[in-house]
Amino acid sequence: MIIVPVKEGENIERALKKFKRKFEKTGIMKELRARQAFTKPSVRRREEVKKAIYIQQLQQKEE
Repeated sequence: MIIVPVKEGENIERALKKFKRKFEKTGIMKELRARQAFTKPSVRRREEVKKAIYIQQLQQKEE
């Protein structure tokens, strides 16, 4: 459960922004979307490899 302590006099908008940030960090929505449709393990692995290659290329360009 996500708890956002709201100090007295604190703006509701700011508290809502904190809540949204915490909620995003949990990854619940990302997991829900992934569970809506089955992804074959081979496809999942292929996507992970493509992502790793992309990140590696970015790091090499940085150096």
